[in-house]
Amino acid sequence: MKKFERIIVIVILFIVIAGTYGAELYGKYTVPIIMYHNVDESEDFHHLSGVALKKFESQMSFLKRHRYNVISLNALVDAITGEDKISHNTVVLTFDDGYVDNYTRAFPVLKKYGFPATIFIVPEKIGQEGYLTWGQIREMEKFGVMVGSHTFSEAYLPGLSEEEQMREIRDSKRVIERKVGHPIYNFCYPSGGFSEFTKKKVEELGYKSACTTNRGYDRFNKDVYQLNRVRFGDKDDPGPVIWVKLIGFYNIFRSSVDPY
Repeated sequence: MKKFERIIVIVILFIVIAGTYGAELYGKYTVPIIMYHNVDESEDFHHLSGVALKKFESQMSFLKRHRYNVISLNALVDAITGEDKISHNTVVLTFDDGYVDNYTRAFPVLKKYGFPATIFIVPEKIGQEGYLTWGQIREMEKFGVMVGSHTFSEAYLPGLSEEEQMREIRDSKRVIERKVGHPIYNFCYPSGGFSEFTKKKVEELGYKSACTTNRGYDRFNKDVYQLNRVRFGDKDDPGPVIWVKLIGFYNIFRSSVDPY
């Protein structure tokens, strides 16, 4: 079955489910937290973790044209913890790893549309070739593109001892806060991997949220320390594919993945 045909089947299935289980389905709505990595200049760019600049621009234009409410990750976390109602056209944008193209390519587009975003950075890599500088980070923060922690060295946390995990989580926060001059509250597990110990330490060390990929067993983001995200890449054309991912019920069709 071709990709477009699969999307049509999913949409039809969703309509049937919505008509049958409308009230129950309403409670499964989850604000899509979009996950990006690289934004590349080439239109021929194809990579699992990246998106071509032209495609990224078209995806942001889609959000603007269809009047999606793009809010910060902080605002979403506050709404979840405060049990506030969130409109069904809300979206959050995130980027992993802190690549320099987030500044040179994505940032001008985000400014153009006035969209906030969160970039999860790795302090050990800041200033290295291909990665952001602290000056670039501070400039972006003036326009609502904030940073969070992706650990100190981008280590896969479940593979570390408890002491090593704590250092990765704690030291990254300390360094970032010293460099940007304000507290940071958002964390992201490298490769999405975490354990109950990891979650506990993230909370104890002062973070208010932690993002994963599609790992964990809370697919509806009630637990702010295992927030599932939706990957946007180069194959996600504005239209049916993006619409399905943004509708807020996408997680219903995703399988749960072990957190580690």
